[in-house]
Amino acid sequence: MNVPLMTLPPPPDAVEFEPKTLVEGAYRQLRRDIIEGRLSPGSRLRVEHLKDDYNVGAGTLREALALLVSDALVVTQGQRGFRVVPISLADFEDITRTRALLETEALRQSIAQGDEAWEAELVGCFHRLTRAEEKLAADAPSAAAEWEARNRSFHEVLISACRSSWIRHFVGILNQQSERYRRLSLLNPVQPRNVHDEHTAIFEAALARDAQHASDLLARHITLTLTAMRQMPPEVFRNAPG
Repeated sequence: MNVPLMTLPPPPDAVEFEPKTLVEGAYRQLRRDIIEGRLSPGSRLRVEHLKDDYNVGAGTLREALALLVSDALVVTQGQRGFRVVPISLADFEDITRTRALLETEALRQSIAQGDEAWEAELVGCFHRLTRAEEKLAADAPSAAAEWEARNRSFHEVLISACRSSWIRHFVGILNQQSERYRRLSLLNPVQPRNVHDEHTAIFEAALARDAQHASDLLARHITLTLTAMRQMPPEVFRNAPG
């Protein structure tokens, strides 16, 4: 399947702000519903039905869907409209290998080039992520959405001092594509895992400026989700018909 170059994901805390346009609001709602699985992978997106569900006009909805095409979360089917991009284990394996390669290199560069302001921002992000992980463990309402935002922010700040804008751009794309799979792993746990301890170890190694250890820990952290996904039953990856 050919997919276009994607835009970067929205800022981690974008959910805290009101959308500026109807298109932006519809885009956010659709994107959230795709990532959280309310719109099933592979399912057809019928504008005539969805415009009522999202309380927008057909033109607004098509513009929002076009943005999701650029995010590679939706694919066009010629004259047949739009469909949610399917998921598969092979796709996640590819995403994971590429993400581990690029994100660990970005982290090494960020540790080498980061200043005190980078350290301070990392400390703040880690604190907010820790609070979100506590809420997730307590099954607080909306905890999963907050955790995704804080997790994304933590990973972005880790590599934010990397001077290669291209590396950061593609890491952002891969992280966005990983979100649906991370949601599946959270909803279908198959093995015990202490993600907070993983984040803590990466955080401490980064602050200690131990680039090799930090990148090794990050690579393991990224691939552990793939290990868990490989243990899930095949029906988890079954895409919606029609």
